[in-house]
Amino acid sequence: MPDASCRCCGSAHPHPPAQDRPAGQGWGRRRFAAAGLLAATAALAPASGRTAEVVARTSLTPDQALRQLQDGNDRFLTEAPFRSTQGRERRVELARGQAPFAVLVGCSDSRVPPELLFGRGLGELFIVRNAGNTIDTAALGSVEYGVGVLGCPLVVVLGHEGCGAVAAALDVVERNAVFPGVIGEMVQPIIPAVLSVRGAAGDPLDNAVRANARRVATRLATQSGILRDAVAAGRLRIVAARYDLDDGDVDWLDAG
Repeated sequence: MPDASCRCCGSAHPHPPAQDRPAGQGWGRRRFAAAGLLAATAALAPASGRTAEVVARTSLTPDQALRQLQDGNDRFLTEAPFRSTQGRERRVELARGQAPFAVLVGCSDSRVPPELLFGRGLGELFIVRNAGNTIDTAALGSVEYGVGVLGCPLVVVLGHEGCGAVAAALDVVERNAVFPGVIGEMVQPIIPAVLSVRGAAGDPLDNAVRANARRVATRLATQSGILRDAVAAGRLRIVAARYDLDDGDVDWLDAG
């Protein structure tokens, strides 16, 4: 059986599994040159036969982008009316390209819809969602695309109260629980966060939710060369947060 084409050069030659490669050789350690960014944009553009128009990146700084989300959540909390960017005119505008101002790594939980709880509209958030707001290869690549290609100055890792995926990881640690299918594998990346707060004062599940969000944010800042360089240059902030299901408040962990 022939080897799959290489992701980096397109030729058919074998590559060792990601876990067997030395640190610094994975996608997260590679830096996009300008040509690489353009190639990535072209590769992910709609295959419509039309030339995609260039869309200007957001002009917001990392702190300004964070303030936008904080203000949006404040409006959500008070149920104040807000006018999100949507409708036909906005759809036509976005058909030419996107320029979101933040990447959001969130949980798949149906009770945690990012655009609603931050009061945002179409084309403003680049969202990566899965149970437990964890980061695998696909999620990391998506975050890197949002920052490196789309120019987002902010990445938010959003955990939430009563997260089922974190609760499952807690059950694995405390009761040696076993889950059907690949659910057990899915929660494996959360277990180190659970262990890091084991025995701490307070609610074990909520402690683990917060630790998991912080751990994912730290991993993004250290594992990816693209993100690490952007942070070092002052072009990016990576922030962990926790959403409360009852009152709708977002607690910005260590955001200052």
